[in-house]
Amino acid sequence: MNVKDLLPQDFSPSSRVWIYQSNRPFGEREALEVDEQLHQFASQWLSHGDPVKGWGKLLFNQVIVLMADESGTGVSGCSTDSSVRIIKSLENQYQVNLFDRLLLGFFVKDKVQLLPLAQLNYALEKGFIAEDTLYLNNTVLNKKELEEKWLVPLKDSWLASKITVNK
Repeated sequence: MNVKDLLPQDFSPSSRVWIYQSNRPFGEREALEVDEQLHQFASQWLSHGDPVKGWGKLLFNQVIVLMADESGTGVSGCSTDSSVRIIKSLENQYQVNLFDRLLLGFFVKDKVQLLPLAQLNYALEKGFIAEDTLYLNNTVLNKKELEEKWLVPLKDSWLASKITVNK
């Protein structure tokens, strides 16, 4: 899967990225509304009164990606706070959790499947996921990392050190 095709091409590789994974997929109508709200936010994103070159999109019906190209205007603490406010607003509006960092995302049968960190070894043991299953590494910080290190096989992620199942 080529993530580059999903992202804006005119943003710097060093553009900052924030990823918010929902605890459930959004329905079709919800996804359209979320995308519209993210577009509205990104087009009006300001840092100390200056426009931020921003982008926001719901990917795979379950993962919100916000991006700020700081080659023009840097993102301040206040503008980061405003991005968190839109995410919290979406959480309330759609009754989802977008801040659960212990819920891991994997690509299984072309869909995002979630797994609590505590069940990682059980899921491997039972064959729900394998070492080659793509993991959504939501710790990436910029566009370059998003393109190269966001969707990685489980065995190549930071989770590899948590695996205790005998192979």
